[in-house]
Amino acid sequence: MGQRLVLKFGGTSVGSAEAMCQAAEIVRSVQADGHEVAVVTSAMSGVTDLLLGSAHAAVKGARLTVVEHTAAIRTRHEAAADKLGLRGDDRHLVLDPITARLSELSLLCDALGVLGEASPRALDAVGALGERMSVHLLAAALRSRGVTAHAVDAARVVRTDDTFQAAVPLMEDTRRLAAVELLPLLAAHEVPVITGFIGATADGVVTTLGRGGSDYSGAIVGAAIDADEVWIYTDVDGVMTADPRVVRGVQTLESLSYLEMSELAYFGAKVLHPKTIRPALERGIPIRIKNTFNPTHPGTLVVGRSDDGGGGLKGVTAIRAQSLVTIAGRGMLGVPGIAARAFGAVARTGTSVSMISQASSEQSICFLVAEKSAVTVIEALRTEFHHELERRDIEDISSLDPVVIVTVVGGAIKRTPGVAGRVFGALGTDGINVIAIAMGSSECSISLVVASPDADRSVQRLHDLIVAG
Repeated sequence: MGQRLVLKFGGTSVGSAEAMCQAAEIVRSVQADGHEVAVVTSAMSGVTDLLLGSAHAAVKGARLTVVEHTAAIRTRHEAAADKLGLRGDDRHLVLDPITARLSELSLLCDALGVLGEASPRALDAVGALGERMSVHLLAAALRSRGVTAHAVDAARVVRTDDTFQAAVPLMEDTRRLAAVELLPLLAAHEVPVITGFIGATADGVVTTLGRGGSDYSGAIVGAAIDADEVWIYTDVDGVMTADPRVVRGVQTLESLSYLEMSELAYFGAKVLHPKTIRPALERGIPIRIKNTFNPTHPGTLVVGRSDDGGGGLKGVTAIRAQSLVTIAGRGMLGVPGIAARAFGAVARTGTSVSMISQASSEQSICFLVAEKSAVTVIEALRTEFHHELERRDIEDISSLDPVVIVTVVGGAIKRTPGVAGRVFGALGTDGINVIAIAMGSSECSISLVVASPDADRSVQRLHDLIVAG
């Protein structure tokens, strides 16, 4: 008996007519094997950037830029339609809704030009247009291969809250809508082709799940229809042990646990959107990461638990362009509320903290933020603690930048003796100084901070541990 599968295709997988044909052939082949298939698609690669660039240009009154971007988007989609061989009614069926979306873009940009600002809601309305165009092309590519396919706007299926630019799915409502919009198509052996990245509020206002959110959409749809697996198609063979642009001898991982994948995604691995894991984890649905352009490769399977090969280590990654912010002073010793006030001040700037480390003496606390946010964060902290600074209870609030967070991930780290010793020993042997450490909050990762010039060497040395096993 076949499985119920969700196949999600990223921007490079639908970036041209040739890529769409490859994606369509994969879907045809999987369905021909007896599986029920729902497809989730991204916008064509680069189109979302052009759309959002148009919105920001409109705010600045740069009408010519809007016209140029709109023309480029139109040309991309019309060229794809030509190469797909669409003629007559089929061509109108695809290009008419695309033309309507481009008209919508023009109207939205006119409004933004008048207002002189772009709200998160407006940016969602603009940013969602890419998927709402590409979905028609991919559905047409499927129909040309004899697959009965229907373009489905996720605004009719994925219900979210109204947190524009980073909407949260409301899964019970989404499951109810999916039962109406998607399950009948699957039961009829037809393929719904669903727009990734977007959803809608209960009032029908379009939202987006955040950049890269089409992966998230794939997992949301998978959870909503009780899929057996979700397959995320990208342009690499799966999750690598490290970034092949930086490290020699990288390997494709056969399997990862949900927790391992979450850590790798959060700490910089670009293969999977960090939020993708949660809907799949809650429903116990495996995720398989595969290569559109090498479809016979098995890819990487993300499951509840995985083999702890490699001596407990699975992958190593890095977050670059970080600043290490330090609050230090003998007057902090034993004073309650310092950390709460510090992170409250950071939160009010809208800045995310990626790592925290505190001395047991309570005389200092340090944390990592994006380098571009460091000045704003330090100003906020100095305002918050201006009395303590005057009294010298806090002696210094400063930043060290640029630095890099290097994270080594493996499900057995917490329960395998000697892993930390191997990690720090490998770096020490190569003369690499570790500036800060975070370990223990996650059972499957060790994060450490090094100076930016030491980042590539650090990642390579830790990757050597993984390969050595």
